[in-house]
This record gives sequence, structure tokens and C-alpha cells, in this order.
Amino acid sequence: MLVYRSTLLTVAAKIGSVAIGVGLGLAPIEGVRAETLPGQPGAPYQSMPSLAPIGTRVDHYLPIPKEDVTPAIDPKKGYRTQQLGRGLYMVTDNGYQSMFLVYETGVVVVDAPPGYSAHIRRAIAEVTDRPITHVVYSHAHVDHIGGVDDLGGHPIIIAQEETLHLLERAKDPRRPVPTVTFKDHYTLKVGSQILDLSYPGSSPHEPGNIFIYAPEQKVLMVVDVIFPGWMPWRRFALAKDIPGYFDQVAYIDTLQFETLVGGHVNRVGTHSDVRTQLEFMNDLKAAAAAALKLTPPGEEMEAEDKPNLWAVYDNYIDRVVVKCVNAVTPKWQSRLAGYDVFIWDQCYAMEQSLRID
Repeated sequence: MLVYRSTLLTVAAKIGSVAIGVGLGLAPIEGVRAETLPGQPGAPYQSMPSLAPIGTRVDHYLPIPKEDVTPAIDPKKGYRTQQLGRGLYMVTDNGYQSMFLVYETGVVVVDAPPGYSAHIRRAIAEVTDRPITHVVYSHAHVDHIGGVDDLGGHPIIIAQEETLHLLERAKDPRRPVPTVTFKDHYTLKVGSQILDLSYPGSSPHEPGNIFIYAPEQKVLMVVDVIFPGWMPWRRFALAKDIPGYFDQVAYIDTLQFETLVGGHVNRVGTHSDVRTQLEFMNDLKAAAAAALKLTPPGEEMEAEDKPNLWAVYDNYIDRVVVKCVNAVTPKWQSRLAGYDVFIWDQCYAMEQSLRID
């Protein structure tokens, strides 16, 4: 059974000093208007969703769907590993994901999230005593590669050339600049193992965010784009190009892979997960487009506030988002883990993209 957060609003009536408690979802009391100070929260919008909006404390979130519950992390280890094929393993703390590939004389590591990077060598040691010879950066973000120094040694670091430019600008000692870069494609052949690294020309998430494919194992790693079984991170994973984000998710579904490593959440994915995310995104887009078309500016506003154009747009956008959240919630709230956490963010990002992109 889904648990919703009910918000209790207390308003002061104009008559005397009587305080009247108004529960969300109850009919308004005729003739009573809340007294609020300028800039303070007022009465909720019409048809306000029961899911808590941004900035509201949530005491109990929606449960994670059973199919997305995975083995817990042993707190004594701080990570778990999962074999993805011959010599290929995922390492995860059930929030972040990296990989390592074992070949005849060494190991290739893909990403080193700082949350568990100190444990990656131990995870490798459970499989082999061979040294780490190469590190592949998926992209430049510190939350995915900021623990590379914990790997030790002096591995060859490989990345797309845009990642090199971003890291040269950052001058972050936690993220050494790559020693090998490429523009479009790079094949890393080590012993009998292969990783195909490719860059589709641009990335909606961050310049230089690459595709990493292990052809023998049929494993594709694309970070911060697909979130198997989960609501994507807020505002389409902070995408800089939302139309491009939609295009890239659809493109990923055309590729030949069996297992997807997305860099986040608690499990790997499949084509089914890609299609589920794309279906949700398309439903969200349709809902936001309909709300933009059907929502007139200026409603539910006091006349004295209408000369404030920022306020008019804020009120309009809020009501568009309210409609968007209401439209997609019945279908998706029980299908995506973390749905209630970021649905407001996604609707705000979608209406913004539809208006200006």
C-alpha cells in the first residue's frame, strides 16, 4: 500500500483570533481567507498533489518496488561485486557503480567513485592479484572519478578529449588528467580482452561522457543517463541538453547489449529498463506540454501581485507543474523507485525545456 505524506496547513481567520486547521484535500471554508505575510507560504494551489513538493520535509517516502530491491551491502566491506561476464565485474555500494576488467597480466578499472574507491583494490584482490594497469574515465565529474588515487600505482588513464579539457580547467588533485585521449573512438585491447570506447559527438549530461562497451560480455556502461528501475536523478540527471537527453536514451535502446551499467542505483539494467525510462520520459513530456497549453497565467493570484511579472510566471509555472505531477503520478508512482523524490524536479525541468529549448 502506498503511503502518502499529508500536509496540515493552519490558517488564521480574519475574524477574531480563531485559528482554523485546514487539511490538505478538504473543501475550503467559504468566506475564510488565510492571513499571510508577504513572501510567506499561503494556501495550496487548486488540486495540489499529495506528494510533497520541493523544499518540504518528507517523513516517509514511497516504498521501493520489490523488483528493485537488491542484496544489502555488508557494512564491514562497504561494497559488493557482481560478475558480468568473463573477467568483467561491477563494484557497487548500491548507490554508485564502477567496473573492472581482468586480463592476462593486469586489470582495467572503469571509474573510481570516492565513496568506496578505497575498497576497489580489495574487490579486485578477491578475484586476482594482477596489478591495475589502466583506468578509464567515463567523464569528468568528481563523484565518479574522484577516488582514482586510491587505486595506487601509475596506471594509464584514458578519457575523451573533452574530459581532458575539463580536468585541466578544474586543476583538481583528486582527478589526475588522462594520459591517453581520443575524439570519437578508442579500442582498448589488453591481452584477450577488449573495451570499445566511443563518444557520440556530444553528451546531454556533460561533454566527454563516453560509452564503454565490452563486446564479448555484451555489457554497455553509460553513466548518468539510464537509471534502471528508478526515477532519474533530479532534472534528468542535471542534463545540460534535455532534448539531447531524450535522443540519447532512445539511441541507447538501439544498441546491441544485454547488460547496462548506469553508474548509479542498486542494480544493472537491460533493454527493458531503457524502454521503461523512455516511456516515463515521453509520458512526462506529454503531460507538461498539455499543462502548458491548458494553464492560463494569472489565475489564483491576488490583483495587487499581477504587476510583478516574476510572480506571474512563478505562479503560472507552479500550476503547470501541479498539473504535470497529477497527470503522471497514477501510472508511475508504483513503478519507479524514488518516484516521489524527484517527480517535481522532472516536471519543472520538462516545462522549462518545452518553453525555451
